[in-house]
Amino acid sequence: MYKKSWGMKIFTVFNYAFLILLAVSCLLPMLNQLAISFSSSSAVAAGKVGLWPVDFTLDSYKYMADKPAFWKSLAVSGLRILLAVPFSMIVCVLAAFPLSRLEHEFPARKFYIWVFVVPMLIGGGLIPSYMVVRDTGLIDSIWALILPYTVNVFNTILLMNFFRSLPKELEEAAYVDGATHWKVLRLIILPVSKPVLATVILYIIVNHWNSWFDGLIYMNSPDNYPLQTYLQTQVVSTNLMALESLRDVRQIGMISDRTGKAAQIFLAAVPVLLIYPFLQKYFTTGIVMGSVKG
Repeated sequence: MYKKSWGMKIFTVFNYAFLILLAVSCLLPMLNQLAISFSSSSAVAAGKVGLWPVDFTLDSYKYMADKPAFWKSLAVSGLRILLAVPFSMIVCVLAAFPLSRLEHEFPARKFYIWVFVVPMLIGGGLIPSYMVVRDTGLIDSIWALILPYTVNVFNTILLMNFFRSLPKELEEAAYVDGATHWKVLRLIILPVSKPVLATVILYIIVNHWNSWFDGLIYMNSPDNYPLQTYLQTQVVSTNLMALESLRDVRQIGMISDRTGKAAQIFLAAVPVLLIYPFLQKYFTTGIVMGSVKG
């Protein structure tokens, strides 16, 4: 059995300590926002709230439940995810599969790899991107949030490297039996690529869910804002809890600007927190195996 040296043991201890510190630093702000969302405005204003709610109340969430704009933006983000995931996965898989072939199978492989890599390193910029979306008639449309990001070069390269790491004997046996490239991809490559596919799906979901700037520039109407764009406009607003009616005056009670923002921020994070545990078991395997072979 391999015995660790003292140097390796010290490195392992410091490595675990660093990772634990990093995890805690990421977790504490979320716990603080959660505690603020469940606390009274007076306790928050007095600085009494840390990691546990003070004067526990659900008023902030009751207030959010009656805000149509929040739920409308949530629906836009949900529709965005439902459309973006299959579109992006289909395009990335169809691009990664031929790029994973050997030189004698696809002589132009290197040329097309550079076609993908160069735009990733050198972008066209915000103004040209906006002009393309505008001139194609996508402004104020859900497709403006999906089509410009359908081809993700990083995800394509991740899939390509994973496909190249698979044993060639699997494909060769299928070709001997008369299988076409489509059958090989559909019946052999994709079924054994679940880890990397789950990883890419998670990346797509997180990227689209957290994206806010595209909604701000491509959507003219606030009714079409995705959730993160709506939250950004609320968080930077100097008066988030602006009273819309006398009903709000009676309802606002223990709600303040900070408690309302905290409730919205936490609700926006819940969907990703619910999805990640189901894909986490594939995530590590996919990201490691997909980065081994270039």
